[in-house]
Amino acid sequence: MISIDDIIGMTDLTAEEVAAIGEHEHMDLAPAAALANVMLNRRGGPAEIQAMICEDIREALHRDDLDHARQLFLALRHFMADHPDAARGAD
Repeated sequence: MISIDDIIGMTDLTAEEVAAIGEHEHMDLAPAAALANVMLNRRGGPAEIQAMICEDIREALHRDDLDHARQLFLALRHFMADHPDAARGAD
């Protein structure tokens, strides 16, 4: 049987990055991994993922959930290091 770790492993993202997308889109990890994979492979998709994670960070800060905002920031930092094409103006 295929596990969630196997599904996430098929993407070019970490579990934390997939979780951030799932949080933003209100979906479980498996569909979030599928969505992330599609987004990574379409024009402008990496920038959309970057925007999703940034929005999640803002929402966590508005809730005064600093621990979660910190976790999301670390996921964003890793994502941007692995996907520099996600930076605004990279097109």
